[in-house]
Amino acid sequence: MIIVTGAAGFIGSNLIRGIRTLKGFESHPPQIKKNIIAVDDLTEGTKFNNLSNYDIDDYWDKDLLLKNIEEDRINFKVDCVFHQGACTDTQERDEYYMIENNYRYSVTLFEWCQQKKIPFIYASSAAIYGSNTDLSEPKSVFNDKHNSYKPLNIYGHSKLLFDKYVSKKLSLSKKISQVVGLRYFNVYGPGESHKGNMASVIYHFNKQALKDGEIQLFKGSHGWEDGEHRRDFVYVEDVVSVNLWFLINKGVSGIYNVGTGNQWSFNEVADEIFKWHGIKPNKKYISFPEGLESTYQAYTQANIDKLKGMGYEQEFKNIEQGIKKYLDYINGPKKS
Repeated sequence: MIIVTGAAGFIGSNLIRGIRTLKGFESHPPQIKKNIIAVDDLTEGTKFNNLSNYDIDDYWDKDLLLKNIEEDRINFKVDCVFHQGACTDTQERDEYYMIENNYRYSVTLFEWCQQKKIPFIYASSAAIYGSNTDLSEPKSVFNDKHNSYKPLNIYGHSKLLFDKYVSKKLSLSKKISQVVGLRYFNVYGPGESHKGNMASVIYHFNKQALKDGEIQLFKGSHGWEDGEHRRDFVYVEDVVSVNLWFLINKGVSGIYNVGTGNQWSFNEVADEIFKWHGIKPNKKYISFPEGLESTYQAYTQANIDKLKGMGYEQEFKNIEQGIKKYLDYINGPKKS
């Protein structure tokens, strides 16, 4: 049995699809079971669509999972816990809620997995790095060996707290059961529509292009020109592949950046979307909403040397490949 928290969310639902198919891992060990317990909060009323096409063996909410752990009611073999559940709203201001939901919940699951010797693979975030304004060497801040963590919001802080907790546990014992933290960079792809404002810019740019043929980008800031803020955009299918690699390679622990290792400007992203639609680029540069600029992550680029050094060899899609695949999915393939 595999437990997936955040199962109806963006990455969680794509992960369930990946577990069911293990695409790209046809030689996976046969002992890996594909029975899945989905853990999530469906009170929002729209996320259930992300699970409607996938078979799951049971559905629990967070409280039931924690109750079953506390009362030791989980009496079946658990092959792995994929912990994708979290509040990912970078503009959330309720610190108590974020710490309880993103940090303490994670600690409880981690300690239970260690007690039961269950592999634990969890979602961290590039938000722990904050924003880099040193344009002479931007990539250095996003090296997972670099001690330069400057989260700009409580979301990033909550993720950093748990990363530090895990790092300390890893440093204190060589007998620790598998624990893997994956610092996701700017993920995009199918299954994110329920995220609203927190959906990727690719999702929002596509909606704008469809509506009136215009895409709105932020004016320059943090040393960047209009629309030139840059991100390491990584396709969700590639993020799932990294998760599945660690599911199969159970002897590998640690915390790893998960991005392409490259970066693209928002102008470049907009141009790719205009190209897909076959329309002339029409960009409008707008000011930041009040309060956002000071907590805005203007640049991200993952250093993935550590991930590759552990033996991960699959290629990541570039922005042209990823946008084409995504827009073909949500808009329907273009007619030739």
